[in-house]
Amino acid sequence: MTDTAPRTDSWTVAGRTFNSRLIVGTGKYRDYAQNAAAAEASGAEMVTVAVRRVNLTDPNQPVLTDFIDPKKYTYLPNTAGCFTGEDAVRTLRLAREAGGWTLVKLEVLADPKTLFPDMEETLRSLKLLTAEGFEVMVYCTDDPVYARKLEDAGAVAIMPLGAPIGSGLGVQNPINIRLIVEQSKVPVLVDAGVGTASDAAIAMELGCEGVLMNTAIAEARDPLLMASAMKHAVIAGRESYLAGRMKKRFYADPSSPLAGLI
Repeated sequence: MTDTAPRTDSWTVAGRTFNSRLIVGTGKYRDYAQNAAAAEASGAEMVTVAVRRVNLTDPNQPVLTDFIDPKKYTYLPNTAGCFTGEDAVRTLRLAREAGGWTLVKLEVLADPKTLFPDMEETLRSLKLLTAEGFEVMVYCTDDPVYARKLEDAGAVAIMPLGAPIGSGLGVQNPINIRLIVEQSKVPVLVDAGVGTASDAAIAMELGCEGVLMNTAIAEARDPLLMASAMKHAVIAGRESYLAGRMKKRFYADPSSPLAGLI
């Protein structure tokens, strides 16, 4: 590692290597054109797609792939809106049939108010999907015990929430996120809850391999500018983590030596 900015510092999931550590969503934008412009501004190489909500096949409606080129971006189909394991598995089977996608993001929600993951259903459906040859990145709670269970069951990435989906509250439990990072042998990415650039930087400073976000960009006053801000925040947080922060102290330590003062 050099002492210059590691802007090409790459990471790998399921044998696929990426330079950008920012994954962006494809929901809540004014239209697909704005979505595509934000993805470009973010520098992301992977976009996540809610299979049940985004048009991928109907030629009579705007099609996402006409705006965000699958040859340029890695598509990560997800199971947003699924509340049972059966729905999640069925949705990802459809995604594989529609686009041949096997790298997928699993989320099985517990209730519509919190959108917290149902971890029992998530673990059960993960095992089914893995057995069918899917490479599964898993949205989960920030519980280190369940994170280990998911990894043991074959998850290719662990994606703990920073805060509830769409809340913009930032990383609420950094201690647990750090524990998950330390124990995991697969990539850990904060998924959900990011509201602004400093939240993304904090997630990266905890040692995460990346950050996934949607609402923070799509609902910003200027989505394209926020996309750019998130790009730089992820880079800054990663560099800060690699650089190693100073030790915290309970007392002052002057920047200039006091010895020899006149």
